[in-house]
Amino acid sequence: MKVKCIIIDDEPLAVTLIETHISKVPNLEIVATCNNAMEGFEILKSKAVDLMFLDIQMPMLTGIEFLKSISNPPKVIFTTAYREYAIESYELEVIDYLLKPIAFERFFKAINKYFKTVDSHSKNLPSVLEKKSSTDFIYININKKHYKILFSEILYAESLKDYIRIHTEKQTFTTKDKISDFINKLPNYFLRTHRSYIINTRMITAFTTQDIELGAIEIPIGVSYRQQVLECLKKT
Repeated sequence: MKVKCIIIDDEPLAVTLIETHISKVPNLEIVATCNNAMEGFEILKSKAVDLMFLDIQMPMLTGIEFLKSISNPPKVIFTTAYREYAIESYELEVIDYLLKPIAFERFFKAINKYFKTVDSHSKNLPSVLEKKSSTDFIYININKKHYKILFSEILYAESLKDYIRIHTEKQTFTTKDKISDFINKLPNYFLRTHRSYIINTRMITAFTTQDIELGAIEIPIGVSYRQQVLECLKKT
């Protein structure tokens, strides 16, 4: 189940950065972005929202004033360039307080705090770090025929716009799917290293800060994915 997120921030660059960070976490999806609190208020009346990324210093109404004014708000992560609001924000029992510019590593810690908070109330939500599959294979649809592919045989997958090309040790399959959806169907040892690539970490033979080797195959590490990828690889 996807966590539905809203971003409320009057700085376009800040919104873009948070959108980029959210796109790297499979369990999250954006339902709306707003540049002031009043727009956010209208969205909250009409759409289900689980998590709100809320800027503090905004025109008309600050994020803190906005949060105090609404009943039954979603979980909140404050985003701001000002440290002086930290104490007041924590008194509002928000999930976290992120200082701009927000690094992905710090963003990811905040998301894990969110999941830990939610998991304490519900055991049904998946953890960001624990995507699990109950089987050891996947069926993919090619021209109305369903092919069975063992996860253990997949080397990597690459995005071709609205299609995914899956490379196994023996052959290649191409099916209609988006990379952001496909990675959710894989076990937790698969890792997205680039906007166009997912790799099987169990097949890695070497890596640098620029690319990953799967035997003779080199897969690039995207600049925006580099920190997350290298941290994951150092733990495996």
